[in-house]
Amino acid sequence: MDDDVELKKLRWRCRRGMMELDVLLGRWLEREWRQSPTATREVFLKLLACEDDILWRWLSGLEKPSDGELAELVEVIRNLPVRA
Repeated sequence: MDDDVELKKLRWRCRRGMMELDVLLGRWLEREWRQSPTATREVFLKLLACEDDILWRWLSGLEKPSDGELAELVEVIRNLPVRA
């Protein structure tokens, strides 16, 4: 799939029921997706498949995913600076 088309689809998938999730997921997508290895991209896709309430608990730091790969990516997303 063309990278630009894929990014458009992913931007849409990053739009959630909460603006805070939109911002956090979108920030990682825009800054990290293109240079991320396939394995990291797959973890991000797995993260996008999660329910909003679970994502919010993880990304706000209230809970930690039991899946180690998800936990690692959640920490990266949580710690991305507001400005790059």
